[in-house]
Amino acid sequence: MTTYRLTRALVASVSALALVGGLSACGESASEKAAKEVSSRNGDGSTTLFAADERGEPVELAGGTIAGKTWDSADERGKVVVVNLWASWCGPCAKEAPHLVEAYKETQGEDVEFVGINFRESSKATGLAQGKEWGFTWPSVYDKSGQTAIDMQGKMTTQPSTAVLDREGRIAAVILGPVTTSTLVGIVEDTLAESE
Repeated sequence: MTTYRLTRALVASVSALALVGGLSACGESASEKAAKEVSSRNGDGSTTLFAADERGEPVELAGGTIAGKTWDSADERGKVVVVNLWASWCGPCAKEAPHLVEAYKETQGEDVEFVGINFRESSKATGLAQGKEWGFTWPSVYDKSGQTAIDMQGKMTTQPSTAVLDREGRIAAVILGPVTTSTLVGIVEDTLAESE
């Protein structure tokens, strides 16, 4: 009898928690859900490539940078753009940083631009200091709210994550988790070659 009562109590508790969780999820906006998802997931480095005829609309990413300037993806049309989501508090981001710096060096002068998304950072100053320490010389859009989870069409769902945009500004590839130099350079070169 005791086991039966305990089982009923556990089932009732789990059901109540599921109901509360479901109700609270219903009250969240799409951007809040996406931002929470990004802030709570680490990627395994998996790569998704999108064929040219499978790509969506051009990305509309814009905002103030950690250096106090502005950046807009529309200004980069005609170039391949590497977008990297990172934060100072993200351990895997620190691991990937040298690979990004090396990939940046290897692709300079090839119609390629890099931009960071400084995701859910406590302040621009913190992001700026960390970016300098890691050797990031490219701009990083400051995103304290997590809005870029929506701006990047919901495809950058971990930290770190990296997207490669084609010359039209469409997402050609996404890497969820730390990227390696060779993987990123290969994807960039393949994307550059599409228009040749």
